[in-house]
Amino acid sequence: MPDHRLPDHRFPDNRPDPTVQKNGISMNETLLAETFVAAADTLVSDFDVVDFLSVLAGRCVELFDAGDAGFMLSDSAGRLQVVASSSHQMRLLELFELQHDEGPCLEAYQQGHRIEATDLRDETRRWPQFGREALDQGFGSAYAFPMRLREETIGAFNLIRTEPGALLAPELAAAQALTDVATIGILHHRASRETQLRSEQLQYALDSRIVIEQAKGVIREQNGIDVDAAFALLRAFSRDRNRRLIDVATEIVNRTLTASDLTLIGTPDHDRTNPRTD
Repeated sequence: MPDHRLPDHRFPDNRPDPTVQKNGISMNETLLAETFVAAADTLVSDFDVVDFLSVLAGRCVELFDAGDAGFMLSDSAGRLQVVASSSHQMRLLELFELQHDEGPCLEAYQQGHRIEATDLRDETRRWPQFGREALDQGFGSAYAFPMRLREETIGAFNLIRTEPGALLAPELAAAQALTDVATIGILHHRASRETQLRSEQLQYALDSRIVIEQAKGVIREQNGIDVDAAFALLRAFSRDRNRRLIDVATEIVNRTLTASDLTLIGTPDHDRTNPRTD
């Protein structure tokens, strides 16, 4: 199986520096293009979400001259959880953000739009705990981008820089675009797994039904009762012993449990287990 993970590399010293300076924008166009291609590839292939987001966070640190970056995803209860960070320091800062319920990532997730804090010294009233902690760790500005597709927001992307100052519009657009690609990839991955699970559940149900029908036939023949009564007996036996219907049916079909082993205890109508006379 081909490896579709984002390559985690740095440009060799002897390779020409592809960083461009255009209209005041400093961005590694080659790395940006490679990142988009690799990220888009997750739409058509299986991938490790944590590995993918970890490498993407590292790439974004390079691309946007950031100090650190990280991703948070919401759990089944809608609570954000730290999933991937570019460093252990960033992971601790994001955990601090969640612990104190304040910060750019939380706001981006809750409000569904980009959060910009170009100078964290001005944000200590807005985020009294997170703001001071980020400053103490040597960070000067913070940006957060919602991981949102249409009406569904699944998390947020945190980009922390060491110096105060605003990202330029093309850089903000590129960061949001990478966040969007990651979001689509994760949602696609989830949808594929859910479709596979539904397919497996459907096939299991169909296979189980076949075995149950076979067991009903065995009980009918061995006990001399009709099919409905056979199913009632099978179901009553399963319930009385707190066992799954498919497990009892399988034992009947495999002859590890005989129809005569079934009991009438718990059947709703004793007469239904008697042979028909009509």
